[in-house]
Amino acid sequence: MTNLPIQCANLKEQVELILQLLQQESALRSQDITPVQTSLGKAISPKFEIVFAGAFSAGKSMLINALLERELLYSAEGHATGTECKIEYAEVDQERVVLTFLSEVEIREQASFLCQQLGFVTAANINQSEVSNLLNQGCEAIIQQEGGESRSERAKQAKALILLLAGYDQNREHIHTVNNATYSMEKFNFFNLKEAAGYARRGSNSAVLKRIEYYCNHALLEDGNVIIDTPGIDAPVEKDAQLTYSKIQHPDTSAVVCVLKPASAGDMTKEETTMLETMRGNGGIRDRVFYVFNRIDETWYNTQLRQRLDDLISSQFRDTSRVYKTSGLLGFYGSQIKQTSLQNRFGLDSIFAESVKGLNDQEETPQFVYAFNNYCVTSGKLSHTNFRISLNGFETPNENYLRILSQQGIPLINQLILDSGIEEFRAAITRYLTEEKRPLLFQNLADDLEDICIKLKKTYQSDYRDLDSQPREIEAMKSQELQRLNQQLQQIGKEFNQHLIEEVNQINNQACDAFETDFRQLQSRMIRRLDELLDTFSVADAYRRATLSHLRNATAPLIAILVEAFYYLSNQLEDILVNSSEQLVANLFQQLMEKIRKTEYYRQLYRLLGNDGGIEQKIKAIEKQVSLALVSAASVECDRFVRESPRFYDEGTFSIYQFRQTLQQTSQSYDSESMVEAEPAIRQLLKLDFEPKVSHTIRKSFRQTINQILKIQLLPMAENQADEILQQYPQARVYLEQTLQHEAEEKISQNRRLLIALEQKIESYNAAVSGINSCLQAMQLYDHLLPVINLSELDVVEKIAASNGVVISDGLLDGVAQM
Repeated sequence: MTNLPIQCANLKEQVELILQLLQQESALRSQDITPVQTSLGKAISPKFEIVFAGAFSAGKSMLINALLERELLYSAEGHATGTECKIEYAEVDQERVVLTFLSEVEIREQASFLCQQLGFVTAANINQSEVSNLLNQGCEAIIQQEGGESRSERAKQAKALILLLAGYDQNREHIHTVNNATYSMEKFNFFNLKEAAGYARRGSNSAVLKRIEYYCNHALLEDGNVIIDTPGIDAPVEKDAQLTYSKIQHPDTSAVVCVLKPASAGDMTKEETTMLETMRGNGGIRDRVFYVFNRIDETWYNTQLRQRLDDLISSQFRDTSRVYKTSGLLGFYGSQIKQTSLQNRFGLDSIFAESVKGLNDQEETPQFVYAFNNYCVTSGKLSHTNFRISLNGFETPNENYLRILSQQGIPLINQLILDSGIEEFRAAITRYLTEEKRPLLFQNLADDLEDICIKLKKTYQSDYRDLDSQPREIEAMKSQELQRLNQQLQQIGKEFNQHLIEEVNQINNQACDAFETDFRQLQSRMIRRLDELLDTFSVADAYRRATLSHLRNATAPLIAILVEAFYYLSNQLEDILVNSSEQLVANLFQQLMEKIRKTEYYRQLYRLLGNDGGIEQKIKAIEKQVSLALVSAASVECDRFVRESPRFYDEGTFSIYQFRQTLQQTSQSYDSESMVEAEPAIRQLLKLDFEPKVSHTIRKSFRQTINQILKIQLLPMAENQADEILQQYPQARVYLEQTLQHEAEEKISQNRRLLIALEQKIESYNAAVSGINSCLQAMQLYDHLLPVINLSELDVVEKIAASNGVVISDGLLDGVAQM
């Protein structure tokens, strides 16, 4: 940690101890500790990363140059580079630059993409000079067609490809095929930051650099502040744009300066809106966001543009305390030309020397000169009383620039810098980073910790009161337990009764999975058994049984065969339904007893009585009654199968048609042969009658019978058993008196151990909170101190309350403790 008070030396350990104490409390483990961990990391981190994010050409690099008052970063119109730049603090004699180059693979990808955008045939091999020459010629042609390299998006892309190819050609020895090569500035024989920055700032070099790390001496970078310049969020190469989005979502990012273009574009772009929404999801940034509407000078010449910007700010940026309007171009170069004079033509021969060079010995006009001349004459920012300035049409823009500065001098430059808004922005950033940053980071940490500390304090106070109020003498403990005995037995009986009500209700509502599985098994067995009986039914056997009942007769009617079949099928189905019902009841009560044994009330009953109070015996007795009732119901249900279905002989039904067809077949002769031959038809006739009856039983009537029997048998027993448990108070008292001596000794010992452990937790908590509070006080955050726990005050409050018969709440204790 840098520049932190000595009182904050152990802050990390102290906060982590609070979080450990929180995790030890099972009721508090669901508390989200992520915000605390994030804010702690920010408070103690040796670095504070400030990411400048925005669209290409929004002026991020120029704004950073203006803040540091040094021309470090490459700044030009268009999509010339996707380079990430990082600027950290260094002592004067340790300033340096570290350069990381794109790989050849990455350069080829970018070249291929730009070729596609420009409509060229994708570059097959940029190592071939013929390919590079053709691409350069095509790009130059596009720039001429568009009227200049910054006049259109297409022209900017063409310029970007020219710079990329030039950078690759000039730096081929530093570029590896697949890996990103990293070099210190000494590799290039640069011995100061200015030379190295000049190399990196050159467009062709910047185009092939993946990352530039500057180590610079500037007060703004002290205390671990790191400025990061990122590619545009609207970069034509997708992964360049993703680099910026990844950075504003990265947990290491501590603040973001959003450089926005509405001052020149009129509205927020889709990419800018997405950037703001994405940034809000990073808990590491929180409210540490600065909004800079750059290129504000463009609104000086366009009333409609200025009005749209003002409307946007008033409608979407209600808190304008961190909203700034700047012209990075005017502010930066204004600060630079203050150091020049007429001898070097106010920077035309020094600062702007590269951009002034033109073809055929004709001077180009730097962008700043155009902006400067417009500012002086048409911006309306200058007082005519203090500054009398004119542009002469017979002079070039550069000549007008030199004349105006020669006439007006430093006062005009100072006014230019003031109107650019850069000084205001620099002052705000400087004030935040040097005065507000650390206190606000610690304030965030304190606010995130406060909720956790309050919950811990209340938990500890409640636990302490409960433990401290427990009897500390064995006889007192025994007396307390015996006084609670009647209430405990009553509660156990109530819980047992409620448990059985819930179990019966679940069965009635088909919500008991185990019972439903068993009942489906009963249904399946009935259906399978009916199918087996129909498939194996023997007409010959039925015929023999019919004739045996009437010895005088040598033949039997079809009706007699059906009668024998009806009795046979009904009795066989009764056997399977009775057997399945018995198994259903056995499984149900076995599962019920297992559930009861696992309940807390059953365990408590054993503790108080030494047995289950007759529950298991009653359950077994009820099981027999339910089984008998259900077997009887099954017998009745299947006995009714002997009767034909009500519509069996109705006219127009398939059953009567089948009966007549079968009767016609069996009437061909009077011996048993015709009956046996009609066996398939007789089986079909039986199926038509029995299937609907069995289906109705297993799907409707028998389930209702089961539900009713369970309800009638179980619920009264549960209510009676609850009363019987309460009536066993004398036995429970005798048994409990025998066991309470040992239990009381154990409980008193356990309470003592718990109280000691709790006091140790409170001591650890107070030590950690006191340490954190010392740190907060050193940061002058007196209104954000965390609550400590004073047990002596707790004891006094409780004794006063007890003497007056008052029950103390947690809220009242907190209020008294804070008085």
